[in-house]
Order: sequence, then C-alpha cells, then structure tokens
Amino acid sequence: MLVQEQTKLIGSVAKESGVPIKTIRYYEELGLLKTSGRTEGGFRIFSSDVLVRLNFIKRAQRLGLSLAEIKDFLDIYDRGELPCDRVKIELEDKVSQIEKQIQQLQILKLELQGLLSGWKTIPEHPEETICPIIERA
Repeated sequence: MLVQEQTKLIGSVAKESGVPIKTIRYYEELGLLKTSGRTEGGFRIFSSDVLVRLNFIKRAQRLGLSLAEIKDFLDIYDRGELPCDRVKIELEDKVSQIEKQIQQLQILKLELQGLLSGWKTIPEHPEETICPIIERA
C-alpha cells in the first residue's frame, strides 16, 4: 500500500503561512517553491514541506537577504546539501554593508546637525534662494 504524501492547496498554504496567494505564485515563478501539480480546477497543489520553505524565505528576507540569494540557498538544499556555509558568507557580507551604512548615516547626521546649528529663518535676499541653509553646502 502506497502512502500518499500530504498535500496542500494554495489557499490553505496562504492561510497557514500568512503569505498572500499572489506572493506564493510569484515565489513559484522565481523557482523558490515547486508545486506538486494542480487540481482539475487548476489550483496549485504543494507538498507539506512548503511551509518550511516559506518560513525560511520569510526569515531570510527579514535578515536582509534578497530573493536571488535565497534561491541560491534553496537550490543548494534541493541538491541534498545544507547551504549553511553560503548563508554564513552572505550574512557576514550583510554585517559589513550595515557597518558601512552606519558610517554613512553618522556622517549625514553630523552634516545635518551642522546645517541646523547655523539656521536662519529669513534669508537676507529671499528672492535669490529657495532655502539658503540647504543651498550653501
């Protein structure tokens, strides 16, 4: 006797995962998810592991990973390997990018504070400028 793998219709996948049907279709189009087929009515059918994949995708996105990066990880996983080494490299790159952004934001903050410290409400020649504080930089 064959044991049939438990499957889920796209609507129940959306309900259980909190991911909209439109997004699930998009993920399938990108190759992040694979259907097990379709019903006679044309509804997508997914294997029960789709929820694990969706949770992985959502968590990876919250960590700042792109869908292309996530697809690479899932492709490695689908070949029967764990993508943890690749994930570690990408997360280290994200930390580096965030550190650069923090430095750029600190420089911008100092520049804005400098502009605000010299604030004058009414310019001497208002017809020649839109806002002299911004334009003097």
